[in-house]
Amino acid sequence: MIACLERIVLDAESKPDDDVSSIPKSLDLQGSIESGGGVTSVASKDFGGLYSVKPLALIKPSGVEDIARVVKAASLTTHLTVAARGNGHSINGQAMADGGLVIDMRSTEENHFKLLTLNRSPYIDVSGGALWEDVLTRCVSEFGLAPSSWTDYLGLTVGGTLSNAGVSGQTFRYGPQTSNVTELEVVTGKGEITVCSETQNSELFFGSLGGLGQFGIITRARVKLQPAPDMVRWIRVVYTEFEEFSRDAEFLVSQKEGDSFDYVEGFVLSNNDDPVNGWPTVPLDPDHEFDPAHLPPTTGSVLYCLEVAFHYRNSDHPSTVDTAVNRLVGRLGFVERLKFQVDLSYVEFLLRVKRVEEDAKANGIWESPHPWLNLFVSKSDIVDFDRTVFKKMLKEGVGGPMLIYPLLRSK
Repeated sequence: MIACLERIVLDAESKPDDDVSSIPKSLDLQGSIESGGGVTSVASKDFGGLYSVKPLALIKPSGVEDIARVVKAASLTTHLTVAARGNGHSINGQAMADGGLVIDMRSTEENHFKLLTLNRSPYIDVSGGALWEDVLTRCVSEFGLAPSSWTDYLGLTVGGTLSNAGVSGQTFRYGPQTSNVTELEVVTGKGEITVCSETQNSELFFGSLGGLGQFGIITRARVKLQPAPDMVRWIRVVYTEFEEFSRDAEFLVSQKEGDSFDYVEGFVLSNNDDPVNGWPTVPLDPDHEFDPAHLPPTTGSVLYCLEVAFHYRNSDHPSTVDTAVNRLVGRLGFVERLKFQVDLSYVEFLLRVKRVEEDAKANGIWESPHPWLNLFVSKSDIVDFDRTVFKKMLKEGVGGPMLIYPLLRSK
């Protein structure tokens, strides 16, 4: 199944209502309304970098009531559009509104952060505008708890990923982030503030989760928590054959909790020394070196890297961790001597992509265009997909990551 996101473009001859430009001033918001080239230029682009459109104004709401007023006012016009912008990480312009109102959800990030215990299980109520990286660090430092399902990159808002899915290497066990939420507060397209869950306004609840913002703006979420581990052993192993790579990945994600790694995903790389697409993308530490001499002479144009992680506590004896990890690694059929591992804190592991972001910003490449496509491919078709797409169409790489998430349909 291919998930394709399209921009909705109004007819070029459409004209806004005569009074549209005066709407922002008449909203009577507790927050602020900003306009002008410098301000609106921030809201005229996104991470995808494929489009740029200028909004009428940037709204910085103080809370959910402000958001409801903005949406309700827009709903009473014919042409005025509204876009909720978290950290601007949309790919195809979804966080922008051409001549419309962009709501800066980050301005509400501190509105909710409350630990709850329901039926003896911990939950956290967080703002839809909060960044997942902040949710992580606060939950771990203040409570020793953390959500169980993540994305690879945590510089994203809660409402943003819940409006999509939220997938990473934990999804095989816990499901996407959308499966780890029990309650939402949503501003609907009519500007109504509605609390919803599986049992209360359930159609809105399930429509908002993964609904790409088409059913409302998520302003608060209740997220499941669990005890946070202290440390992670992060491992990457390399394969030359896709069948062996996929077999091991499928084996790991099919094991019950306690009999497998806590994180499983992978990626495809080119069999060359290209720093963006090839061997240098595999090592986890500057002191690690990818030695291609360990590859068989029959190796093809692409390689496969299985990435796994094992959680443990500071109180666990090192030999206990080694035994558990070696038992799992010993069952895998990767290329001998092409194994890389590091131990780091749980928070450092989950923030691993943030370091990539910092390096990219320092090198001036973070602002470059980032086209992105997610595909769901069935197990029965994955070998043909590899043969056609990875080995032929993309054998030289795409100038960025080609990630593979082994998922279970039941999650």
